[in-house]
Amino acid sequence: MRQWQSDKSFESFATLDQGFISTFHFPRRMGKKIKVGRVDDDRYERSKRIEWLDLGSVAKAKVLMIGAGALGNEVAKDLVLSGFRRITIVDMDCVVGSNLNRCLFFSDDDAREKRMKAEVVAEGLRKLSKEAKPQAIVGKVQALPSGIFARHDIVLGCLDNIEARIHANSHAYAHGRIYVDGGMEGMIGKVMVSKPPDGACLQCGMNRSHARVASLRFSCTGTDVVFYEPKLAAEITTTSIVSAVMVRECLKAISGHPEMLLRNTFYYDGQKNISEELEISLDPVCPVHRAKSMGYR
Repeated sequence: MRQWQSDKSFESFATLDQGFISTFHFPRRMGKKIKVGRVDDDRYERSKRIEWLDLGSVAKAKVLMIGAGALGNEVAKDLVLSGFRRITIVDMDCVVGSNLNRCLFFSDDDAREKRMKAEVVAEGLRKLSKEAKPQAIVGKVQALPSGIFARHDIVLGCLDNIEARIHANSHAYAHGRIYVDGGMEGMIGKVMVSKPPDGACLQCGMNRSHARVASLRFSCTGTDVVFYEPKLAAEITTTSIVSAVMVRECLKAISGHPEMLLRNTFYYDGQKNISEELEISLDPVCPVHRAKSMGYR
């Protein structure tokens, strides 16, 4: 037989066992109910178990994400689910049917109505988390005021052309912002982190072939191009891996652990099931570093 008794200062628990009555006294605070599964009510409870992760800084950080296509969709999703809230999304394109097999936030209606990618992704992020505060900018990154890079803590390039990549890389470097660049072709993916003032930048790893096509734009629609090129192969699993690496580097940087960042280029080959780091040396004649040392922006 068990019976609870209480007064203002304690709870008593009496038990009858083999003819003997035993009474145990507990402070009232121990009599409070504990909600089963309460740890599962916290959206970020599992992330908080990673000791070095600074979710407070993540929530306050301002992220500039350039490109809202396949890679941008996955990066934006990972950013918000990781705790980032203030994300500026820049893209000049509209949604088309060929985007739909690898873009989480796009629908058939979006493609039919030719809605702008940046606006659709921002709308999707608000649905994904009520804490998200995305801002959409429709237009070319080259048309943005240079100061926008300084107003953000980190810059991500989810781009499909070299010219925009060079622009984002150089402006981020000039304003002392880490630039994380992702790219894919088929099942090949790459991620590079440019960390001023001591790290190699994206342009350090470019060659003459890159320079020749710097003004070409590989568009999903095939419009607004100087010179039209065949579409590049793309599929969602490679996109997912590249985006995950990009956002993971953001978490390291914003949490105050630059020593963890990629120092070279992460290379992934899904067909051969390999990944490795490729060394990128700082180019002493790189125009980005020369301009920075001379104080140009």
